[in-house]
Amino acid sequence: MRKPNQISVDRALLLYVLYLVEPHGLLSEVKLQQLCFLCELQTFGKGFKGFHFEFFRFAYGAFSKDLDNDLTTLRRKERIENYTLSDQAREEVIPLLLKGIEGMETNKKVKEIIDAVVTTYGPQDSGMITNSVEAVELSTPQQPEFKIPIRDIVFHTTLLVPHRIEVQAEFTLAPAILAQLNAAMGYDSQAAPSIQSW
Repeated sequence: MRKPNQISVDRALLLYVLYLVEPHGLLSEVKLQQLCFLCELQTFGKGFKGFHFEFFRFAYGAFSKDLDNDLTTLRRKERIENYTLSDQAREEVIPLLLKGIEGMETNKKVKEIIDAVVTTYGPQDSGMITNSVEAVELSTPQQPEFKIPIRDIVFHTTLLVPHRIEVQAEFTLAPAILAQLNAAMGYDSQAAPSIQSW
């Protein structure tokens, strides 16, 4: 289960992905789920942790209920409408997040990975990006040499469990920036979000 500060980071990074993908035109939930899955998979592959979403195999690639819940929350808090950032999210959250990245080497690396994934896959339509995700080969810690493409994995099988993945460093934000981000995302700056309070 995600910790409150991880939920804040996930929601801020989710807004950042939406911000980056906006110039590429129409976005669907399927495409957003696949983009975030690829971002998370790439960061893990490089030894970092950015997002903390658990993903499972779905009819259209990878799906995360945590990501889906965060989208709903951000819509309720009026930080996004459909998949478009509100002016407040664009003018407050994104600059605060970028400020929290400055001078933090791990945060910069996670941002670079997210930027690269969105640059590569953002222009693709939902069908193309789903095919890209389904071609990804995964292995288990028990059998690292045995790789299986996602398309051959049974539906509803868990694909990614972030808290079980060891990394060398994690995207973190200073408490002052985190408090400002929490306020900009629509909840009390003194309290980090919790599942219950949203």
